Amino acid sequence: MANYFYRSRRYLMQDVIIIGAGPCGLSAAIECQRRGLHTLVLEKHCLVHSIFSYPTHMQFFSTAELLEIGDMPFSTPNEKPFRHEALAYYRKVSEQYEVPIASYEEATKIERLPDGTFKVHSITRGGEVWEYETRYVIIATGYFDHPNMLGIPGEDTDKVSHYFQEAHPYTGMKVAIIGGSNSAVDAAMELSRVGAEITMVYRGDELSSSIKPWVKPLFEGLVNKGRINLMLSSRVIEIKTAEIVVELSDHNHVHLPNDFVLALTGFRPDRKLLHEAGVELTDEMEKPKFDTETMESNVPGIYVAGVIASGRNANEVFIETGRGHGRVIAEHILSSLGRE
Repeated sequence: MANYFYRSRRYLMQDVIIIGAGPCGLSAAIECQRRGLHTLVLEKHCLVHSIFSYPTHMQFFSTAELLEIGDMPFSTPNEKPFRHEALAYYRKVSEQYEVPIASYEEATKIERLPDGTFKVHSITRGGEVWEYETRYVIIATGYFDHPNMLGIPGEDTDKVSHYFQEAHPYTGMKVAIIGGSNSAVDAAMELSRVGAEITMVYRGDELSSSIKPWVKPLFEGLVNKGRINLMLSSRVIEIKTAEIVVELSDHNHVHLPNDFVLALTGFRPDRKLLHEAGVELTDEMEKPKFDTETMESNVPGIYVAGVIASGRNANEVFIETGRGHGRVIAEHILSSLGRE
């Protein structure tokens, strides 16, 4: 129902426009509404699209309590909640607080007006162009739009995907997984259950230290049994129609038969809106410049919340840390308006 609440607000001067309806954007919207601020959320995909993009059967690293927003309990019978539970929880939160969300409407430009307010330009999925005036903007976009590309021949073929949803399509297939993080390990384990022939290629000499502790021994057991071929200190250098070419640590090359490639090498946030709005990107990680006490960027009135605050390092900010940004921002906005 939340998607319908925004329509009556299209023509109002907003106090706050939030770009991104992920958990951190939702949290910011709730905190602003609680303080009597007229708020609108623009989301170019669906509600909590980043979580929707996770593998179908993914289990979170965090406990349910650490994923809660808006002081609403997240109930689950599991020690760690699953993706489908999180989707249901955030739907419930958005409906409970009647968060005004314009889903499938992409913010395309943030224009600073002479009086210090902003005009936010957007376009709907149907091609309608809209403009909104607002006093403040919170950018809370996620990081699933831009996968980290490998830059190798064959990466653009249809046998390659940077996203993994579920294992069924790969039943009985020869699948190469590129990466060594939680997403790669989870995908490999799911693929092993449907009889895929799995080769996991990772450039590091050991897997990521962030692998879920309850998953790691299970994964290592599959490797030891030969059900997953783990190639460390290696990298895929070419993807061909029926094979991949892997460079080993000694620089020798091996050719492996292959049907599909899952390049699970991570993602990076879209910084186009930030850059065009005048927000400075501070270093090689392209981290936006902002006040850590208020989350306000170098452009007065523009704030960052959630993973966008981390630049390229998407592992620096999680839901459990980013969900608190909204309260900090809302209190600073209220102070700026003299409504403390």
